[in-house]
Amino acid sequence: MKKKIKNVFVEGAIGPDFIAGSIAKHQSKTQIGAHDIFLGQVRADDIDGRTVSAIEYTAYESMANQKFHEIREAAFEKFDLACMHIYHSLGKVAVGEICLFVFVSSPHRKEVFEALHHIVEEIKGHVPVFGKELFEDDSYQWKVNT
Repeated sequence: MKKKIKNVFVEGAIGPDFIAGSIAKHQSKTQIGAHDIFLGQVRADDIDGRTVSAIEYTAYESMANQKFHEIREAAFEKFDLACMHIYHSLGKVAVGEICLFVFVSSPHRKEVFEALHHIVEEIKGHVPVFGKELFEDDSYQWKVNT
């Protein structure tokens, strides 16, 4: 049976209440022994004497959601995971706020450490999400992932 492609996008920053709620929902899943979380936060980078104040995220949503789905399915095949959640911001996210939330769960800790690293690298390398760095002087430039 083909799994439904999920929409991973949320408007604006991913708040601490949302993250805490996601964690709390897993307390009833008693076969899980380990969780690992990646939180991507917008940095106040200094670029050519200008300081980033926010990033405005856009995406080709259907293509990005398809790529997130492929990464998710490949990770479930490669690692012994019980659960995985990915959320990415769209729109303006200020420095210090969370723009990417990846949450993986497994019966054992080794799997979550390895899986999380793999998943985040795949997201950064292959998902068509674009960030426009907004500077304090109202100028901007398109962000390049490294």
